[in-house]
Amino acid sequence: MRLAAALWAAAAAILLAGCGGVIAQDLFIVYRSGSTAGARLTLLVNEEGGVSCNGRKVPKKLGDRQIIKAREIQEELEKPSASHMSLAPRRGSVLSYYVRDEKGSVRFADNSAGQPNAFHKLQLFVLQTAQGVCGLAQ
Repeated sequence: MRLAAALWAAAAAILLAGCGGVIAQDLFIVYRSGSTAGARLTLLVNEEGGVSCNGRKVPKKLGDRQIIKAREIQEELEKPSASHMSLAPRRGSVLSYYVRDEKGSVRFADNSAGQPNAFHKLQLFVLQTAQGVCGLAQ
């Protein structure tokens, strides 16, 4: 009888542990740095629109339109990321970006020559998310 009770307790514990929900997969993580105050930012975005700003334990939430934008950006980053694209900054660069996703990574600066459109979209997304979701100045 004790063995049966122990097995039921173990099974219940396993089921309860699983009730915490599924953890959403990350879309990408952005490390931004630069020469201006407030340039340093780490922004982690997951599939369900969860956003962690500078490693905060409690994630923020993107709106539906922002989630769609993040997914579009992630899809557009697939080829540059898989090839580990790295674009040098030009003179006068203010911000630098390092982005990782499941395919690989990219590096570029705000004024790098030859940026694919996805990089411009990412810069705008990061700025809007930093200000609107994370409550940061830039």
